[in-house]
Amino acid sequence: MPGLNDARFLTVAEVADIMRVSRMTVYRLVHSGDLPAVRFGRSFRVPASAVQDAMSAHVVDVSRSA
Repeated sequence: MPGLNDARFLTVAEVADIMRVSRMTVYRLVHSGDLPAVRFGRSFRVPASAVQDAMSAHVVDVSRSA
């Protein structure tokens, strides 16, 4: 299991850019608990691994839904 020294944290703006959503959507995901985050003062930092996990968990194969 990687330690905190190996962890990479992203800002809400960076997460929004990666996920191609608004910053408000990222805040909603964080507040609902769907996206884990660490609070530093008044701002949030999201582990990069959590962003990758969230994006891979919501991938849908549209060719099978027809």
